[in-house]
Amino acid sequence: MSDVSDQIMIFGCGYLGRRVAQLAIRDGNTVWATTRKSGKQRELASQGILPIVADWTDRRSLIDLPAVKHVVICVSYDRQSYHNRYESQVGGLRNLLHALSPDAKVCYISTTGVYHQQSGLWVDEASPTRPLRDGGRAHLMAESLLNRMRPNSPWTILRLSGIYGPGRIPRAADVIAGRPIASPQHGFLNLIHVDDAAEAVCSTLRTHTQRLYVVSDDQPVVRSQFYQEIAYQTRSKKPQFVTPDARSPVMMRSESNKRVWNRKMKRDLVSKLRFPTYRHGLADLLSIGNR
Repeated sequence: MSDVSDQIMIFGCGYLGRRVAQLAIRDGNTVWATTRKSGKQRELASQGILPIVADWTDRRSLIDLPAVKHVVICVSYDRQSYHNRYESQVGGLRNLLHALSPDAKVCYISTTGVYHQQSGLWVDEASPTRPLRDGGRAHLMAESLLNRMRPNSPWTILRLSGIYGPGRIPRAADVIAGRPIASPQHGFLNLIHVDDAAEAVCSTLRTHTQRLYVVSDDQPVVRSQFYQEIAYQTRSKKPQFVTPDARSPVMMRSESNKRVWNRKMKRDLVSKLRFPTYRHGLADLLSIGNR
């Protein structure tokens, strides 16, 4: 992102958005970021971010958004919200796109949850999408909306695999404590370290076309192997597994069993990942010397 020196607005400055903001500020950009809670303005400002209180489900809060060249949209669905997924993810995006200049370049953060494939099939940007869960369906509808509403404007859609990183390692606490893991042992996890995901997002600021990418590391991993690696890195006991409730989120996520192929991302956005596999990421986060 070294060639970029612009004003950037991050809509939804959470776990990923904060990393994107840090990279953008490091490279000399002015970064605005939204929060729904006025109490978080000081926290954002302390990190060099210009705060905006806005909620994309409320059009009134979008009237005075700053005019910027780049907009990164990484809004997570709030399960405590009064709005359903469609109203938030699709309706909110529609409100925001109406408020933005047609010249603004949009990077929309979607999910590999739009893919339905099973049996370990490989998927990429050209693979069919028939999402199995509400989250994937809402993101796919939002992607379509972005395409329709900005037919002549530059945008990028990034379908991210599961994000992990500092403070966010699935089931690490359970493995270390020796608690049984309520998860299927089989099926593939597709992951991306938050730092590599942020680099991919920032790389889109250099492009001025309409493109779609999947963002994932180089090695999909079977679930049991991922948890076993956590145990190895922390010198914990080998994890034991129990069958989760059939209606639990982890069981529903496991219904989609695919492997994500990141070749296009590595060609255009991030040629060399800092954490190319889950082993590299976990070694950095969990090894005894780093705890």
